[in-house]
Amino acid sequence: MNDKEDKDKELMMKVLIQTNKLSKCYGRGGEIEAVDELNLEVYEGETFGLLGPNGAGKTTTVRLLNCIIKPTSGTATVNGYDILKKETEVKRVTGLLAESPGLYDKLSAHEFLEFMGALYDVPSDILTERIHDLLKLFGLHERRDHLLEGYSRGMKQKILIASALIHDPPILFFDEPTSMLDPRAALMVKDLIKKLADTAGKTIFICSHILPVVEELCDRIGIINQGKLIAIGTVDEIIAQTKTKTLEEAFIAITGGVEEKELLAWREQKGAKP
Repeated sequence: MNDKEDKDKELMMKVLIQTNKLSKCYGRGGEIEAVDELNLEVYEGETFGLLGPNGAGKTTTVRLLNCIIKPTSGTATVNGYDILKKETEVKRVTGLLAESPGLYDKLSAHEFLEFMGALYDVPSDILTERIHDLLKLFGLHERRDHLLEGYSRGMKQKILIASALIHDPPILFFDEPTSMLDPRAALMVKDLIKKLADTAGKTIFICSHILPVVEELCDRIGIINQGKLIAIGTVDEIIAQTKTKTLEEAFIAITGGVEEKELLAWREQKGAKP
């Protein structure tokens, strides 16, 4: 496909998430710029990955786009709704799996999903059927009445993804969806995300610092560092732009890699006595 065909295709695609100089600063004088004039477009039906080191501004971006916090300046639209003027509407069209989500361990899986559905005002007849379908989809129907405190970490992650889907939103946000999972559970979650993208037609926004996750799952990626979006495109495009051979090499070339003082700190921790 040539450049003209690429541009024509982009014009035909519907933009579901668009930011306009979106910024968030912290500190008394606003000296800490967590997100710095972010301009970004995410298209309907794509899986987009926001990649960056820890502390780069990924989670802050997700929280801004889900109306959990307000920007210092700039704005964004999510499915056509302004995040500053239409907070309730934005929350109804998005599902969020937070980096550090909360679960009510003394509830069963079925009770937890009932609770989440009630928060989104899902009609009871629809909610009952949807909970049944989601528990079947995630292979948890037989344990629907078991308390969540007895679930493995991977099973809890399944329930949290189900809770993000309970109101059938067109847009899903996953913040570090595999970072605290063992390899088997991480593979399971990645397979679920692929299924949602391929068969459910969801637009998916993934934040991660784990390169293989975004490389495997995402149609396009953006690289953010110190609050600034510094690269965007497909994996192949970013590798070509940086004249490197792998996404890892491209990421290091763009972000500057790991500083010597960070390596020294790691060595000191490694050699520290318990």
